[in-house]
Amino acid sequence: MNQTQERLYDIEKNGYQIDFANIFNHAFENYKKIALYAGLVLFIFSVLFAIFIGISLASVIGVTAMTKELSPEKLKIENLSESNFLIFGVTSLITSCLLSPFQAAFLKMAHCGDRDEEFHISDLFGYYKLPYLKEIIVSSFLISVIGFVQATLFTYLHLDLLGKVTTCFISYITLLTIPLIIFGDLKAIEAIKYSILLIFKQPFVILGLIIVAFIGSLVGFMGCCIGIFFTLPFLYSMNYAIYSDIVGIDAPREIQ
Repeated sequence: MNQTQERLYDIEKNGYQIDFANIFNHAFENYKKIALYAGLVLFIFSVLFAIFIGISLASVIGVTAMTKELSPEKLKIENLSESNFLIFGVTSLITSCLLSPFQAAFLKMAHCGDRDEEFHISDLFGYYKLPYLKEIIVSSFLISVIGFVQATLFTYLHLDLLGKVTTCFISYITLLTIPLIIFGDLKAIEAIKYSILLIFKQPFVILGLIIVAFIGSLVGFMGCCIGIFFTLPFLYSMNYAIYSDIVGIDAPREIQ
């Protein structure tokens, strides 16, 4: 049993206390250290990813067909054919799983910033290696499948708003899953379980912090939308600060 598991067992029995102001200040100070670097990475990767997807679709189905198929009206779930719906669901699921180790790297970036350690470009892809890759993908797969299934069900029942609220709720209670995997060396199922447990111990304080971080990240839209890439890292810093304050971080295992 590692130190993280010992602390989690103690929290499960006795709970924990957190301070809104302390975590916010921790997240903001951390954000200032990684904002420029993380923002540039997000911007460059997003542009390259969009170009790759655009070229791939254009080469497979053609530009005209791609424009028609990607219209907002056709992308509504209720307007998708069964085959297109299946393709859309599988593609979304695969994309989410494949990108999750990349997103996890921003938590490592936040950790390096917190410790004033150097973060290398190669670290962005460090979680695509074992031992973390399997657990990150399994957890992302389970969370994505549950979210997609319930959202689809509520959409067909014409309860779109309830579906969106439920999707946000699932994302909220599984917020600490990835940090528990990469910093606590937990398995996927165990990480999801403890994320839910930790969130429900102090749901309103953590929700307040996430709302503040979300609003703060939206400020970037005022910079011709490009600024969002440089304010979005505040969400990663907040995620890291919440986990760090609740559970604490031992020296993480080096990624080989």
